[in-house]
Formats: sequence, C-alpha cells, structure tokens
Amino acid sequence: MPALFSDADLVRQPREIYPGCVHVPGWLSMNQQRFLVGEFFRWGQATPEREGISRGIPPHSPEIYGKKMSVRLTSLGWHWSDYAYRNDAPEFGGAQPFAVPDWLQRMGRQALDAAYQPSTAPSWPAFDGPQHAEWVSSYCPDVALINYYAPHASMGMHQDKDERSSMPIVSVSLGNTGVFRAGNTENKNMPFEDVLLASGDLIVFGGPSRFMYHGVPKILPDTSPAELNFPEGRINITLRQTGLSPAGN
Repeated sequence: MPALFSDADLVRQPREIYPGCVHVPGWLSMNQQRFLVGEFFRWGQATPEREGISRGIPPHSPEIYGKKMSVRLTSLGWHWSDYAYRNDAPEFGGAQPFAVPDWLQRMGRQALDAAYQPSTAPSWPAFDGPQHAEWVSSYCPDVALINYYAPHASMGMHQDKDERSSMPIVSVSLGNTGVFRAGNTENKNMPFEDVLLASGDLIVFGGPSRFMYHGVPKILPDTSPAELNFPEGRINITLRQTGLSPAGN
C-alpha cells in the first residue's frame, strides 16, 4: 500500500489561511482517496461488537461542550472518550484500537512537507532546508480520529487540546465537500474564515494556529466525486501526535 502515497502522486497547491494554517486543495489523488475510503470501511467492520452504520462504522458519538455530536467517530492508535485518550474503549468491551499504520504516519509527514514550504507558508515555520527536513521527519502521529459526517451533520467550534504535543494537526477530507470554519485561538467568535474542503483536500494547522477554534457548520450534499463511489456523507481523517507514552501518561 505505501506506493499509493509516493511523493510523485501528491498535488501541492497550498494556501496559507493564517500563520501555521495551510489548505492544500486536491492533495490526494483519486486512487489514494479510493484506498482511504476502503480502509474507512475496514476499520469500522473490524469492531463487530459496535452497532454499525454505513457498512459497519461505529456510532461512537462523544459530547462536546455538553452537546451530542452529530458526527460519528472511531479512532486508531488511541481511543478518545470524555476529552481524554485511553488505551482501550470501556464502552466497547475494552477493545483496543488498531495501531496507526506506517503508511498513514508517512502520509502525515508528507502533509507537513507539502504545507510548510517557505513559498507556500511564509509566516510559519521559518525553517531552512535541513531544519525543515528534520522537523518533518520527527512527526510521528500516534492517533488518527476518523469522523463520518452524515449529509446533515455538523461540528461546533472547538479546540484540539487533549494532546501534550504541540505538533500540527493533519486533516484530509473524502466524499462530500464540508465547510471548514477556521477561527482564532481566543474564542469561538469572529474573526474566522470559512473554507470549502472538497474530497482529497488537506488542511494542516500548527504553530500559532495549532489551538485555533475550528468547526464544520455544514456539509454540501451531492458534491462527492462520482468516481469515488461514496455518494453520501463526508469522511474526515485527522492525524495527531499526542505526546503520551504507551502506558497512557
């Protein structure tokens, strides 16, 4: 599978939204997108004790700020529940998540390399060639959160702050286009910018934008590429480096 994520296949057309927040439209090829959709179904079907939706995707719907999320969530590497990472999932019989595969970690490093070039992210980070390569190679995401957005799902403004590491968040989109609201680091209010994330798009946020408030207020129906054969809903795969030891501390 690693050949699907060779550097030659990646399309790099980044736009810096804020310092440290970069959008790369069309980053994943259609072959890569199809592969990830297949993995999405496989990850869901591997946990038969969970009631499934969309061919087996677990309907784990945690609460954010006291409200039930309309987004369905599963994870690799760590189980996220009650605003914390765990080695097991007590609500699913103590099942342990799959590890984050090497090829997915490599995809995360390729994402950082694509997003944080001096010509495409001039505000942050200010690395020269060797420093950039060393920093990118140090990125080892140990958790992947896999969200499924039904056609009318949304996610409110929030911060990703359950990690001890401040390494960037890497996020790719599949299926229907989602409206991604990139906010500020102080509160859920303006200023913010709405960005359309289409199937195959990448967004990375780190540095000054690592803890920005962000959300997905809307999914646009009937926008999934026909050749993807995933007509309903949106998949979002988010890679993070937790900074936690395997023992969970």
